[in-house]
Amino acid sequence: MSIPELKIGEHTATIPIVQGGMGVGISLSGLASAVAREGAIGVVAAAGIGFLRSDYAKIKHKANLIVLKEQIKKAKELAKGGIIGVNIMVALTDYESLVRGALESEVDIIFSGAGLPLNLPKLKQEFPDSKTALVPIISSPRAAAILCKKWKRFGYLPDGFVLEGPMAGGHLGFSENDLVAPPLIQDLLIETKKILAPFEDEAGRTIPIIVAGGVYTGADIAQMLRLGASGVQMGTRFVATEECDADVKFKQEFIRARKEDIVIIKSPVGLPGRAIKNEFLLSVEKGEKTPFSCPYHCIKTCDPKKAPYCISLALINAQRGRLDKGFAFAGSNAYRVDKIISVKALIDELVAGIIKV
Repeated sequence: MSIPELKIGEHTATIPIVQGGMGVGISLSGLASAVAREGAIGVVAAAGIGFLRSDYAKIKHKANLIVLKEQIKKAKELAKGGIIGVNIMVALTDYESLVRGALESEVDIIFSGAGLPLNLPKLKQEFPDSKTALVPIISSPRAAAILCKKWKRFGYLPDGFVLEGPMAGGHLGFSENDLVAPPLIQDLLIETKKILAPFEDEAGRTIPIIVAGGVYTGADIAQMLRLGASGVQMGTRFVATEECDADVKFKQEFIRARKEDIVIIKSPVGLPGRAIKNEFLLSVEKGEKTPFSCPYHCIKTCDPKKAPYCISLALINAQRGRLDKGFAFAGSNAYRVDKIISVKALIDELVAGIIKV
């Protein structure tokens, strides 16, 4: 199979792969720029990014904005002309500030999920010369229809969608009941294409769908492309790379993990999530963690009075390799990771796998 380009707005990637935005320091400028240099789309994650500053607890949202702009600038410089995106969760309390910061920084693409980004095109209107593409992250065909209808009020249709299925890592846009007998990503893709067809006809252009969740090999990518996806998003595979911005102990969690260690957890954010089971999560399960005072006020849906731990602190600790005080989010195939390789080697492996099919 030949390798198709992935066009999103005014930006064209030679490799139809988006590196998933992994928050709280897993995908920063180091990983994103390495991916972009190989012709795919690198993504800096905005969630909790201010922790890179020593004064994060004091200036919180200001720190997030400062560091996001710094990381976008650095990623663009290191990418050498490659495409850099940013992932900004709708659930973040400083969501609009971060979106404006990304637009000011002239990032190539904004990916936005963990809620419906209903007003994202309105924010872009504040930057009339912006070439930044807007790509919502959704988990259902219905969400695609809602966003297309709502965005038409601003004279804008999404430049693409990331369709994230139930096998993805991190917070999931599915109920716990849905995860017992999860829908197939193939079925979600086919239905979403049907939903988008009339909007595409009206606009006179294609709205690319980027499939995410459970995509692991080049053969998996080829399968999604044949079903009509324009590309895929992959997070788990990029964690175990030399360029990933997390501590090596975080990466080793993926190598350590067995199939039975990949579990669904109840997150303080109010959504189910997929993670690698460890002693920290076992202690939470046993009720050994206690409520906390909220240091960051990062997520709109988090209730510190009910939460057994601060998810921001847990993820910061994990990023720094302190897995006794945190845990790693991971996709359903994380147990298949057996070594740390370079981004170039990974992209080459995936491309060879696509061509072979």
